[in-house]
Amino acid sequence: MFKIGWHLSASAGFLGMGKEAFEAGANTFAFFTRNPRGGQAKPIEKEDADALCDFIKEKNFGKLVIHAPYTLNACSDKESVRDFAIQTFADDLLRMEATPGQYYNFHPGSHMKQGTEAGVKMITDMLNTILKPEQTTTVLLETMAGKGSEVGSRFEELKAIIDGVELKEKLGVCMDTCHVYDAGYDIKNNLDGVLEQFDKIIGLDRLKACHLNDSKNPFESHKDRHEKIGQGSLGLETFEKVINHPALRNLPFILETPQESTAGYAEEIRLLRGLYRD
Repeated sequence: MFKIGWHLSASAGFLGMGKEAFEAGANTFAFFTRNPRGGQAKPIEKEDADALCDFIKEKNFGKLVIHAPYTLNACSDKESVRDFAIQTFADDLLRMEATPGQYYNFHPGSHMKQGTEAGVKMITDMLNTILKPEQTTTVLLETMAGKGSEVGSRFEELKAIIDGVELKEKLGVCMDTCHVYDAGYDIKNNLDGVLEQFDKIIGLDRLKACHLNDSKNPFESHKDRHEKIGQGSLGLETFEKVINHPALRNLPFILETPQESTAGYAEEIRLLRGLYRD
């Protein structure tokens, strides 16, 4: 079954997000654990979280793809920033247990001219510090566009992180269509080839979710600027291939396109459902 949704505001509460998603035609969704730019997280109301768990089970939702704040950078050149990443990540994983069995997606980080190898080591050190055998959450490394000193724009870099983590069974990957295309993986003209490369380097069993975003920029631009589905350099035909590909079609798909309201996402969901082949 086609599982698709978008990033919702957590201000409506857990159950409120579930109902908003369902009413717009979604059957999964994403939200930030706290302000996307960081800061303190609001206390979780257990009754509200339990109500969401019951709701998504009743409505047969796919796994939720919850997002870490953008400011989380485990490989910063500043110790205070790395400490914030560790503390926030650990706190978020504890909070995630209020909605057990979901995904926690994060941007691996930027090495700030310290080098990719150093960046990979700091990221793996953080993950080895905070991942626990008893957690029910699967942590997803997001594929990045490669702007600046980002880590994770190459499949080899994601593999290096996974290889360095002890609890590998707690890790997966979220593929962002805009990011991989901007990074130089031509999913527009050679989706099969890109996925074969992913499988050879990382393994398709690690691919757990997909962010659906068109790109405002051309192939291999390393810019990371999202566009509405079908209105960017990837084009609508690419998304038809992505959502129907045997290796991808059963993943939860999360829209991160620049919409101004729920109505915009509802329209994209209707568009993509019309392209999905049961």
